[in-house]
Amino acid sequence: MRIFNPDGSEVDMCGNGSRCAALYAVENNIAKRQMKIETRAGIIEAEVTGLRVKIKMTDPKNIRLNRSIKIGQRTYKAHSLNTGVPHVVIFSDRVDDVDVQGIGSKIRFHRMFKPQGTNANFVKILNMKKIKVRTYERGVEGETSACGTGSAASAVISNLIFGLKPHIDVVTSGGEILRVYFDTKNKRVENLYLEGEAKVVFHGGLNYV
Repeated sequence: MRIFNPDGSEVDMCGNGSRCAALYAVENNIAKRQMKIETRAGIIEAEVTGLRVKIKMTDPKNIRLNRSIKIGQRTYKAHSLNTGVPHVVIFSDRVDDVDVQGIGSKIRFHRMFKPQGTNANFVKILNMKKIKVRTYERGVEGETSACGTGSAASAVISNLIFGLKPHIDVVTSGGEILRVYFDTKNKRVENLYLEGEAKVVFHGGLNYV
């Protein structure tokens, strides 16, 4: 699987893209309901059950907690990690009021994350099993309705900072709920899974000349 953003850039992995690819493969008899998908970030395992698709992602790496990021006159406490692609997680009790475009773009291009940049997630803890996430995605250069790798990153950091126990449900900007599973062992995060529904919204054809 190869993933290209709207700006033409190619990324190593996409959580929701992997789930969509898995459903497509099953519905078009390319693969069985359990499969492996090769990505630039590594091998992703996928399982399709009806319209629900669960993928096993690569283990999170480069986890750094409690970083200070200065944006304008304000300093944010941020946490960074890589769940196939780089992410920053910032917690906010008023996540609906966050200027995701303005703050997210500045974090995305912040010198701390050069040269590749990062995605930015703004997270509210709803309860000890559920969070709400809004994500600014690099390559899109704006807020998206849902980000699979960002949801996974936000769930992992919610566990490390606030002690939420998996599975953790993630309410996305688009209203969909993604479920994140993982194990923590000796301060390591392993067996990271992302699960949610996928569905066909249109069909298209490509004519070669």
